[in-house]
Amino acid sequence: MSQIIRIYEENPNSNQIDKVVAVLKKGGLVIYPTDTVYGLGCDITNAKALEKIARIKGIKLDKANFSFICNDLSHLSDYVRQIDTPTYKILKRALPGAYTFILPGNNNLPKVFKKKKTVGIRVPENAIAQAIVAELGNPIVSTSIYDEDELLEYTTDPELIFEKWKDKVDIVVDGGFGDNHPSTVIDLTDDKPVVIREGKGSLDVL
Repeated sequence: MSQIIRIYEENPNSNQIDKVVAVLKKGGLVIYPTDTVYGLGCDITNAKALEKIARIKGIKLDKANFSFICNDLSHLSDYVRQIDTPTYKILKRALPGAYTFILPGNNNLPKVFKKKKTVGIRVPENAIAQAIVAELGNPIVSTSIYDEDELLEYTTDPELIFEKWKDKVDIVVDGGFGDNHPSTVIDLTDDKPVVIREGKGSLDVL
């Protein structure tokens, strides 16, 4: 039975965070707020949960471009090859913030992503997302929840999100109204940064 849980970003309730993390650890799917749009996520270590998200998105898991949601840069070396100083300086300037950075993946990637040469890293500036990941102890694999409405690409009202997604996910975290601008996506795998998508994050960090 799916549920909606209200968590306040100003001071995320640890008991509520624990409930969300318990669901993630059991292989459940969670919709949660970020500093941009609401995201659909699962525990990076749970292959069955990853398969569930891929099925919902209608894509093959090994072809999926999911983001890894981290609560800081400490997990970077777990999944990313060693990066140079200029790249690290960009990450330090921009994160936490409304960015997805494409970085070269290493050999520690979960089995289902072994064929991928790159990973998308996100550290949202949102206390709820950060608290969930910190308590979980490893990143969440995540994707934005799109809306079929042509005028409104992303649903921002948690109540409406719950109505639409309650049959597909275990928990919707109501962290207040979301944004409808996605993250700025920047590829840092080459010598010069390449902007893949200009979103909410300013390009001044480059």
